[in-house]
Amino acid sequence: MSELQWMTATAAAAAIARRELSPVELVRFLLDRIGRLDPRLNAFIRVDAEAAMDQARAAEAEAGQGRLRGPLHGVPVGIKDIIDVRGLPTTCHSKIFEDAVAANADADCVARLRAAGAIILGKLSTHEFAIGGPSLDLPWPPARNPWNRDHHPGGSSSGSGSGLAAGLFPMALGTDTGGSVRNPASACAIVGTKPTYGLVSRRGVFPLAFTLDHVGPMARTVADNAMMLGVLAGHDPRDPASVALPERSDYLGMLERGVRGLRVGFVRHFHAEDMPADPEVAAGLDRVAATLRSEGAEIVDVKLPPLPDFAAVNRVILQSEAWSIHSGWLSERPGDYGRLARRRLMSGAFIGAGDYVLASRRRARMIADVEAVLRQADILLCASAMDPPCRIDEPETVERTYMRQARTPFNVTGHPALAMPTGLSRDGLPLSVQFVARYFDEATLFRVARAWERAGCTDTLHPPLDG
Repeated sequence: MSELQWMTATAAAAAIARRELSPVELVRFLLDRIGRLDPRLNAFIRVDAEAAMDQARAAEAEAGQGRLRGPLHGVPVGIKDIIDVRGLPTTCHSKIFEDAVAANADADCVARLRAAGAIILGKLSTHEFAIGGPSLDLPWPPARNPWNRDHHPGGSSSGSGSGLAAGLFPMALGTDTGGSVRNPASACAIVGTKPTYGLVSRRGVFPLAFTLDHVGPMARTVADNAMMLGVLAGHDPRDPASVALPERSDYLGMLERGVRGLRVGFVRHFHAEDMPADPEVAAGLDRVAATLRSEGAEIVDVKLPPLPDFAAVNRVILQSEAWSIHSGWLSERPGDYGRLARRRLMSGAFIGAGDYVLASRRRARMIADVEAVLRQADILLCASAMDPPCRIDEPETVERTYMRQARTPFNVTGHPALAMPTGLSRDGLPLSVQFVARYFDEATLFRVARAWERAGCTDTLHPPLDG
């Protein structure tokens, strides 16, 4: 079977179920590809090759007996290394946890993937504690962008984005506190989903900011995201933020319905006024809007609070909550943090309780503002990144582009959001769009994203690694 590196998770699962594809063959192929390409990309912190092959053999034997564990039977997945995997260290890409004791249990999200039949390939690069990166003063090098390895792959789920775009695995887990699933999705031309706050358990995931953290699926297609979220979603009584829904959603069922009759709210002021975007990014967003209109959607301009207001609220809440987690280590072992993580985390020490309360009150008003707009529109369309991915060796530019984005608003409000490609820039670098839906309406989110993917053929974008 040719081009296994670009095979989707849905296609692989179907082929394995029909006994047309061997999980052993697939995992062996991907491990070989990882061995050849990852030394240039640094997507992995640890490849668990022996365990992955053992899982593949077990999956193949079960498939041969007609026993499929679930919708991901035999499909490989990579795990961001702030998420616990039984038997492996969770390093958080930091000296602090470089010699961490191996996890004795899977995170809830990993346990759900295993129960559905997925094969764990290993642990993926991240920014240090999901905040400090890309850094060159850590035990492991930062991940690189497969479209141009001199460029940043986005973060903090950087290894997830890099490895997916490079064809090292068909799906990955990321986390998102200020955009860390959607940033790599934007920079690497893949699809990354931040679900509704509380839809996916965070138990077994090292926290960055308790009230902003999300776990989300990352893959190369919308369908793979939808299938993966169907496995991940569900109530976990041991996660206090986990939500118990009355029934499970069918994220794949509406995927091909198209957008006819839907009302799409275009948050144009984010990239046209609040934070003027690169012209190629802006042109891509207009192209998406025009395409959805031609497919039967109604496109209307809508207004939300200004981006700088969302950013300020996110910053105060994130830095306060992160400081509460890291203050002890920062006091006792400041030199064991990388420079970027230390600087970003230390700033939380200077935020007062009053600032946190004011930010939380402003957050409640912002939620009401977004809810009001979503009563008038079925979905929102807006920018994700305001620029194509920048060079990784220009710290000031990386810092600047991290601020130039429209992802943090939906960590503040907790609405589901998805980032995906619109195409490539003149320099061959990914451009992106973001869609946002009502709470727990990921089915519509995937429906609209699939309509654009189908019309724009964005699922055929792959970096020229094999030429």
